[in-house]
Amino acid sequence: MMRFLAFSLSLFLAASLLAEEELPQDPGEPLEIEPPLLIQEMPNRAPVESTAAAAPQLGPEQIALALEKAKKSAASGERLFRSGIIAKVEAEHRAMKVVRLESDLAKARVQVAQENLVEQQSRFDAAEIPQSELENAKAALEEATNAAAVAVAQQEKAELEAALLNLHRQKKLLAMGSGRKSEVSRAEEKVAALQQQKN
Repeated sequence: MMRFLAFSLSLFLAASLLAEEELPQDPGEPLEIEPPLLIQEMPNRAPVESTAAAAPQLGPEQIALALEKAKKSAASGERLFRSGIIAKVEAEHRAMKVVRLESDLAKARVQVAQENLVEQQSRFDAAEIPQSELENAKAALEEATNAAAVAVAQQEKAELEAALLNLHRQKKLLAMGSGRKSEVSRAEEKVAALQQQKN
């Protein structure tokens, strides 16, 4: 028993001597591993924009595929939130992505319908197609435009609701002592910008 204690004590002393060599000698010198701050001041960031800038580069097929993936992700996000695996904010971000992609898909369909109408108009002018096909192209464009207007309105409504919910959360966090005034003011600015955009 004494030998076992002496052996373990010698191992402990050897490990502590090795550890002393690895520590910095200057107390002002930081350690190699420092824990990150839990709450960090975020630099002024631009408000999250929709993916409308990327929409014209993608065709409706690619956006439709991304939309299906986003819908599956949003459905699993709600399930994961109820299980306590992810935060409610993450589940809401997944749902917001679905709304944005639906709007982008509607806009892409309008663009395709416009291109189709231009092509049909040129074919009609060359007397290659009858008037009925040109009217069908015009009707398809009108239908796509109406669908896009509805999708954009839904996106604006969802973004405003999300901004109001974020403002409420930030105020609640500030009241509890966990939030920052800068986050509250940033959330208020976003709500004001979205309300102004809506009007």
